[in-house]
Amino acid sequence: MTTAPWRDPALPAAARVDDLLARMTLEEKTAQLYGVWVGADTDGEGVAPHQHDMTSDYDWDELIALGLGQLTRPFGTAPVDPDLGTQALARAQRRIAAAGRFGIPAVAHEECLAGFTAWQATAYPVPLAWGAAFHPELVEEMARRIGRDLRSVGVHQGLAPVLDVVRDPRRGRVEETIGEDPYLVGTIGTAHVRGLESAGVVATLKHFAGYASSAGARNLAPVRAGVREFADVTLPPFEMALREGGARSVMAAYTETDGVPASADPALLTRLLREEWGFTGTVVADYFGIGFLENLHRVAAPPAEAAHAALLAGIDVELDGQPVATDSKRHRCTARVTRSPSGSGSSGRSASYGASHQVMTRTRSCGARKVSRRTGAGSAGSPRTCSPAQASSSSPRPDTARASHINATVTSTGSPC
Repeated sequence: MTTAPWRDPALPAAARVDDLLARMTLEEKTAQLYGVWVGADTDGEGVAPHQHDMTSDYDWDELIALGLGQLTRPFGTAPVDPDLGTQALARAQRRIAAAGRFGIPAVAHEECLAGFTAWQATAYPVPLAWGAAFHPELVEEMARRIGRDLRSVGVHQGLAPVLDVVRDPRRGRVEETIGEDPYLVGTIGTAHVRGLESAGVVATLKHFAGYASSAGARNLAPVRAGVREFADVTLPPFEMALREGGARSVMAAYTETDGVPASADPALLTRLLREEWGFTGTVVADYFGIGFLENLHRVAAPPAEAAHAALLAGIDVELDGQPVATDSKRHRCTARVTRSPSGSGSSGRSASYGASHQVMTRTRSCGARKVSRRTGAGSAGSPRTCSPAQASSSSPRPDTARASHINATVTSTGSPC
């Protein structure tokens, strides 16, 4: 019996993903682009902006019927015993894999800025202390230990580090930032990335970009930075952490700059990040970030238009969104793009394919015991996703940028869970 190419561990990850996507329906591909917040509170308490407005109950079996891309904070939402939580996550992964036709597990992510944000996990000094110490090697070792904690319980992606350059002490999230100098933030942030990635955890740079420069130091307020300030202060830490640290994911900010929300900005997420910098990892929307395009920014309606705008701008994954009932099934904001007139055209399908290709390749590589890349000097466990040579080479067309291969060779059949 001939083995399907996507099942053959001897083939490159990109070739396996190509074969797998050709067998998947549009709905199955789209299911890989969103996640569910495990145990999120629906009674008005929470840790994310507008969580009480955006979170609702869901039917687990209906949700995973076509697959699921992300599991949001299985350990960090409520106190969970590490041993029991690890068993529960493994059971959830088995159910997700069994529900779909292709046995694809989800990517589990957690917050991990100053330690794995979970009960009984080690708490380390906050980023302001990292900046004050200016000791990159120590920060790298700290992040490596955090990464080991995450991987030991089955978590694949960490939502850190924060590379926002903050210069207004009134801002309520100053303790999450490293400092007010872009070189300091870039140097220490890059060390944090190296540590997480060396432990096999996908580091996620946030919040791209300008989040800490919001007007009046208010959370979610518009960014008033000019082009020069944005280029000289806001962007350098992100570019440094990509080129020197090898981060494999970037999170779009909630904010808007010059009237354009980051999650719907192709100039930021595709032309700058993908084409100029040569980034080949995944771009994720912050919690409810795509829904906010409709509810807060008021630049899209209905929800499918918000998802369409985000996909075309360069968003690959909706970490968590609001599920709604349609046709007796529940779908996240991103999933609804497949049912809208705007999402049924070639641009919507192309964007969905590109994003799902990026996500599927990452899902395959984050579970491997050894990954080698031809695009940089990173060794197994610390792959490079952006290099000066890539940035100077010819850029792919915007509509196919997210479908580009990341040149990863998987030499293990281990699953991501």
